[in-house]
Amino acid sequence: MAELTALESLIEMGFPRGRAEKALALTGNQGIEAAMDWLMEHEDDPDVDEPLATPLGHVLGREPISSGQGGPEGPGSTAGEGKPSLSEEERQEQTKRMMELVAQKQREREEREEREALERERQRRRQGQELSAARQRLQEDEMRRAAEERRREKAEELAARQRVREKIERDKAERAKKYGGTVGSQPSPSPTDPGPVPSSPSQEPPTKREYDQCRIQVRLPDGTSLTQTFRAREQLAAVRLYVELHRGEEPGGGQDPVQLLSGFPRRAFSEADMERPLQELGLVPSAVLIVAKKCPS
Repeated sequence: MAELTALESLIEMGFPRGRAEKALALTGNQGIEAAMDWLMEHEDDPDVDEPLATPLGHVLGREPISSGQGGPEGPGSTAGEGKPSLSEEERQEQTKRMMELVAQKQREREEREEREALERERQRRRQGQELSAARQRLQEDEMRRAAEERRREKAEELAARQRVREKIERDKAERAKKYGGTVGSQPSPSPTDPGPVPSSPSQEPPTKREYDQCRIQVRLPDGTSLTQTFRAREQLAAVRLYVELHRGEEPGGGQDPVQLLSGFPRRAFSEADMERPLQELGLVPSAVLIVAKKCPS
């Protein structure tokens, strides 16, 4: 049975002549299988149908014309000579084999493309997992930095509060040093007099708070006022002296001695009261006094 040439077989399988010739030439005429592989690999190339620049010769399945041979009427040739023609049954059988080969190549190509697609999908998933892990590490780093920032801010806030407390304590100590006594401190009991010990918590008498200082506001006849802090054990005369030194000059010359009155309950303090401590007169921890002119006797 005569065989079709590689070029004829490719044309029988439906490939264009120019594309089939190009495939055979570029594969070195190594057979129809190599040409089919090239055609399937390059079927999507934009220049697949462009012809080759060099003559193809016998690579395309044609017999080259030698210098000693002429054309169809040349010596050694007759018009009737040529390859034996194939019967229809032989042609169909050869075409069937070629189509099976094409189908096999197509399956191999599809399997290869499927493997490549699976590999690409595995790579894509691996890259996605790596990206997700990197994003999670970034979020964890952000959370760690935020927690450290909160701890730092809290430590700074505590330090600021401590500085404020220390400043308050210093101010109290300075005021106590200026006016005498200890601001906000309780008189310490004598070591020889520990005091009564309550038999039980339910029988403990309520502790009466004692104040070392007294804040006095003095209202003057002209509507202004003076405010000063005195020690609780100071005499009322110290308040009167303070008012006489700070009330200012009155029109008309001399200053009259002042008379101190309590607002509520209303009470006029006598000369004897001037020798009594402020805490004994009920003016601790704060009180409002009114200045009235004292008529000379």
